[in-house]
Amino acid sequence: MISSVLVANRGEIACRVFRTCRELGIRTVAVHSDADANALHARVADAAVRLPGATPAETYLRGDLIVRAAVAAGADAVHPGYGFLSENAGFARAVLDAGLVWIGPPPAAIEAMASKTRAKKLMGLEPLAAVTADDLPVLVKAAAGGGGRGMRVVRELDSLEAELTAARAEALSAFGDAEVFVEPYVEGGRHVEVQILADTHGTVWALGTRDCSLQRRHQKVIEEAPAPGLSAELTERLTETAVRAARAVDYRGAGTVEFLVSADGRAHFLEMNTRLQVEHPVTEAVFGIDLVALQIRVAEGTPLDAEPPRAGGHAVEARLYAEDPAHDWTPQTGTLHRLAVPDGVRLDTGCADGDEIGVHYDPMLAKAVAHAPTRAEALRKLAGALERSVIHGPRTNRDLLVRSLRHEEFTAARMDTGFYDRHLTGLTAPAADPHAPLAAALAAAHGRSRFGGWRNLPSQPQTRRYAVAGAEVEVHYRHTRQGPSADGVHVVHADADLVVLEVAGVRRRFEVARYGGQVFVNDTALTELPRFPDPAAQLAPGSLLAPMPGTVVRIAAGVAAGAAVTAGQPLLWLEAMKMEHRITAPVTGTVTALHVTPGRQVEVGMLLAVVQRAPQAGAGTA
Repeated sequence: MISSVLVANRGEIACRVFRTCRELGIRTVAVHSDADANALHARVADAAVRLPGATPAETYLRGDLIVRAAVAAGADAVHPGYGFLSENAGFARAVLDAGLVWIGPPPAAIEAMASKTRAKKLMGLEPLAAVTADDLPVLVKAAAGGGGRGMRVVRELDSLEAELTAARAEALSAFGDAEVFVEPYVEGGRHVEVQILADTHGTVWALGTRDCSLQRRHQKVIEEAPAPGLSAELTERLTETAVRAARAVDYRGAGTVEFLVSADGRAHFLEMNTRLQVEHPVTEAVFGIDLVALQIRVAEGTPLDAEPPRAGGHAVEARLYAEDPAHDWTPQTGTLHRLAVPDGVRLDTGCADGDEIGVHYDPMLAKAVAHAPTRAEALRKLAGALERSVIHGPRTNRDLLVRSLRHEEFTAARMDTGFYDRHLTGLTAPAADPHAPLAAALAAAHGRSRFGGWRNLPSQPQTRRYAVAGAEVEVHYRHTRQGPSADGVHVVHADADLVVLEVAGVRRRFEVARYGGQVFVNDTALTELPRFPDPAAQLAPGSLLAPMPGTVVRIAAGVAAGAAVTAGQPLLWLEAMKMEHRITAPVTGTVTALHVTPGRQVEVGMLLAVVQRAPQAGAGTA
């Protein structure tokens, strides 16, 4: 039997596997990059081995170092998690050649299915060899890996080569494999998948369907099981295809067969993921199983029961990301001061209070999962739990998740993969509590009072300015003999940590937390602004600032100081959290300064370039 497992991964999935291992009495071994030296997965494992470096290419994609770490730590098995080397047949062989147990499918099955191009050929399908205007739109896709990396929708033939270049670079960075291919892009389709589990004795389970249609940048955001609204005939056809695919390659372990279901109900095979999926908890909840425990038992040679357990109820999962959906899903960094969700929902995370969210890896903070007897109850339960969660730290997509779960198109199960293309603007409209700035001001005034409380004498009106939800807000209050006062609001209580206000007869509590210059009132983030802006902080018009910390991976051809550019033209690309982000010209004009070169590390707010607007036609001087 397996006694010690090394997880060749990081973050949430490493912690998830460790949890099951502890329940089974199995010793755990973590690997970590230098950037992850104090990460949660490295802290909770029984042993941890350093992988020198910070980038994935230096660390989590170095199979040789990971196998060496497993041997050095005395592990007798390796679990790959998802992403990184989880679908790398060469890594699986290296693990087996070292005399270790591989908790995954046979390398030959990985080779057959993990490459999407080979998988399509096995299923009788072929990628597009040459793309013409008649083929548009098309999807550029990485042959290895998943998670939306290395994927681009192309709607104009002229942009195909640039998108191929970007997809190859992103795929190489994330998976160590630059192979990409092109396939037709199905508009208005639903992303539906089937979870399978196979043992070494010929048994293959099909563990129902999942719907993963709510995606951003081709990466799933909300997933659920079972997929709603499918006919019994279509469900049977999908599960039969999934089982047939598994048997065709003598599959063992957990895997997922993915389909795109068009609006007319036709199912198009996408790929088979030869690993555990991020969204596996919804299947666990519906079937009452532990897929990681079953993976381990299959690797030990234990046979599965002839039939899987009976499914019950509905489960939905939401991925909590440190990102700003309103601004092109820009990843966010910083300290995660506090993360807590109400009881009754499952939280899988690789972060703890006080952890730093950096630039090197995926920005997912956690997954929240709710299970209930019906779909409507599961959606309500998860939306309510997320709304009441405490998240103090970098900006997240939490409000987007809550609004998505309550959106009429989603609750009616009429969603497709274009959901966010249609609804993102409405789902990301600012929604800060209008009384949060006042609560922050009252708490700050109490905390700074010379006597630790409110003064006995009346005072002149006080003013404070805050940045909240992308806007500047000015609040006014005054000190009186009866305590603090504000127009239209009755201040019931105010101290440095708690403010109670009564508005139109309704009493509300505002808990206030401070972390340096940032203030959280309940879960509204505010930054106090100086009364008078600093003139030195003004930037020249057309200044392009780094929207996130990251690395400049390339500069567009011909872009240099003095170059003429057009509005929207790509100037350079940043890589952060394993995704590429394009920086474009804000106006048509001339590049008057370019401050970065490929390979340069940049911090958020750093000046990258300046584009001076071209003079208007006919404009002259007086």
